[in-house]
This record gives sequence, structure tokens and C-alpha cells, in this order.
Amino acid sequence: MFGRMVRGALFRQKGKMLMVAFTVALGASLAAAMLNVMLDVGDKVNRELKAYGANINVLPRGASLLDDLYGVTEGSGVSDKYLAEDELGRIKTIFWAFNIVDFTPYFISRAEAAGSSGQETQVRMAGAWFNRRLELPTGETVDTGMRNMKRWWDVSGSWVDDEEEGAAMVGEEAAKRLGLAPGDVFTARIGERQARFTVRGVFSAGGDEDDTVYVPLAAAQKLADRPGLVSRVEVSALTTPDNELSRRAAQDPRSLSPKEHEIWYCTAYVSAICYQIDEVITGAVSKPIRQVAESEGAILEKTRLLMLLITVLSLAGSALGISNLVTTGVMERAAEIGLLKAVGAEDVSVSALVITQVLITGIAGGAAGYFAGLGFAQIIGRTVFDSAIDIKPMVIPIVAVMVFFVCIAGSIPAIRLLLSLRPAEVLHGR
Repeated sequence: MFGRMVRGALFRQKGKMLMVAFTVALGASLAAAMLNVMLDVGDKVNRELKAYGANINVLPRGASLLDDLYGVTEGSGVSDKYLAEDELGRIKTIFWAFNIVDFTPYFISRAEAAGSSGQETQVRMAGAWFNRRLELPTGETVDTGMRNMKRWWDVSGSWVDDEEEGAAMVGEEAAKRLGLAPGDVFTARIGERQARFTVRGVFSAGGDEDDTVYVPLAAAQKLADRPGLVSRVEVSALTTPDNELSRRAAQDPRSLSPKEHEIWYCTAYVSAICYQIDEVITGAVSKPIRQVAESEGAILEKTRLLMLLITVLSLAGSALGISNLVTTGVMERAAEIGLLKAVGAEDVSVSALVITQVLITGIAGGAAGYFAGLGFAQIIGRTVFDSAIDIKPMVIPIVAVMVFFVCIAGSIPAIRLLLSLRPAEVLHGR
């Protein structure tokens, strides 16, 4: 009997029920899209931010101590501290190896450079990997270097190849001082050693790099007579925003309990990745570039918060739409409901009748909305991040629960109206 009444009510008000289903579908589609994007947005936002530089700096232990105590990054006591170039492949063997997007070693020195005028000027020279294919200890190969890590540079000319030991890229400030342009030749000297370089490109980075001359790492090492050594390594890694546990671990990992240490070590916190790099590189101290790391976390949290607010507001809008439609339906059926009450139907039974038909309609609309939301998520992924969004199965029960509560919340005003109906008044047209 109850089933026939529900079925009859659905068919008699099929127009309004279709509108209810459509309203639920809109809310569910937006919720499904936002939740899938929100749960997958971490790596994608991080990857987008990686286009703007490294977030970890790896220094020799002595140089790191001087930097921490006195803010000295170059000069006596720093320039004679190095890391071994042949150990750098180990960075891609740590627990979070797949989170290491790029890394680039640098050999920093001061050289006397002479441009077209022939007059020598001291410049900061940095040897680096530009686009290096590296053989890993695991037998795999990886392409890494400045060319991918510094994609935001405005380059006039071309990038240098690592095989071109006689090629260079010059920052715009250094190029002005030396009077250099792409295609020009200059001489660099460190002590008695001298080398000639051809300018392949002049770049603008908007920072200290603009007063630096970049050459292939092997060429800088040869000029300074420091084969196989590097001054520091910049690492670009996908990280999880810091929390209280990661901040305590950054101060002293030994302060953590064994369980806390395992959680921290097995989570992609920037401090955990730094710790693991220090484990595989001899004499290294890895330090997060805090401005970058904290900005990434803040942007990620704000992006997720925005998506959550959009989801909540869309569901609230759906609840209001359902409320209006169901309340109108109850008013139109006031005589029928009054007759049901007059022949003995209890308020609970009549309320269950209305809620059941709303839930059935909501389930149909929610299912359609979920699949539409998957399509919206892919559109967002392709448009904003230029990649597909991974579908998260856990979104299905979340959307189902949301649809249930939206349907119940939207039915409450109609139920209150239904409970206030008096059979005698309704049947007499009042």
C-alpha cells in the first residue's frame, strides 16, 4: 500500500520531481567535481609551483653552519666546502624519490672576466647541469637540470647544452657590465687558469642570478681545478604542507617517539625529504627554502578551502531549491493530505511518504550528478592543470551522504507545513 502511494505521488507530480532530481544533480555534480579535484589538487598545485624554482637547498656541512650562524653563503670558509658530484644520483633513491621533480648542482666561484673591451671585471661564475641525463644507482636514467627548473627565466638566445664546455649563459646585469650579447666571446680567469666562452643566451631572472655567468659544470670545475666537486644542490620536490609533527621533527627528529618518527618519515614533509637526502649524501645538510615551502603550503590550503566552500554553497543552494519545490508540492496536495489524515493516517506516515519520494528522486539525481561531476572534474583538470584528474572512489560515499542530508534538509520546511495541516480546515477549503 505504502509503495503504491509513493509511486502514485511520484507520477502525479513528475514535473516537480524532475525539477527536484535536476536540482540535486546540479549540487551533486559540483560536489563530485570539487571533491575529486580537491583530493587530487595537491600534487598538481605543487607541480605548477615547481615551475618557479627549488624548495630545498643542499649544502656542505661546514658551509651550512656558517650560513646559519653568520649568513655567509660565499667567501673564505665557504668556498672550500664541497659535495661529491658522483653521489648526487643517490637523491633519486630515497624513500620519496618519486617526489623529487628536479635537482641541479652548482659549482660557485669568482672569476675575472674580460668582454669585448678587454678590461677584466670580477663576476660570479656558476657551473651547473643544464639538461643532464643521469645514470642512477638503480640502473634507471633521469633527465634533470636548470633548463626545466628555471623555466620562468626570460632568455634571449638559447640555452646551453652540457656537452658545450665553451658555452655560457649570462645574466642581464653581468652582460651589461661585460658588454656581452648572444654570440659574443669572453674570457674567464681563475688564478693562472683561463678559458674562453661563447655567449649562447642572455637571461633575466629578476634576482641575484642576473649578475651571474652560468657555464657547464665540468667547465667551471676545470677552470677552478676542482674536478668532481659541487658547492650546493638545489632540489625541487613535491611536499606535504607542514604541521605540528613536521615542525617538531625539523627541530630535532630524535624528539619524536618511534611511532611519530615512522609517520613523519613516511610522509612527504619537506623536513622528512631533507632528512632522507642527508642520509644518502656524504657531509650534506639539506635545508628547506622556507619562503617557497611555506608559500606552497599556504596556497594549497587556500585552494582546498575555496573548493570546499564552493561545494558547501552548491549543496546549500540545492537544499533551498528542494525546499521550495517540495513545499509547493505539499501545498498543492493539501486536500489529499488532509483526506489521508481524516481517514486515520498518522503524521509520521504522511511525513515518511513525502520524505521517501524526495529521497528516491534525490538518489536518481545524485547518481546522474556524480557522473556529470566526473566530467566536470576532467574539464577543470585539463583547463587549469593540463592533466587528467584521478578519480577518487572515496568521493562516492561522501557524495551519497551529502545528497541524503540535502534531501532531508530540503524536506524539513515541507514537513513542518504538513504537520500544521488540520483535516477539517483543509477539507473545508480553509
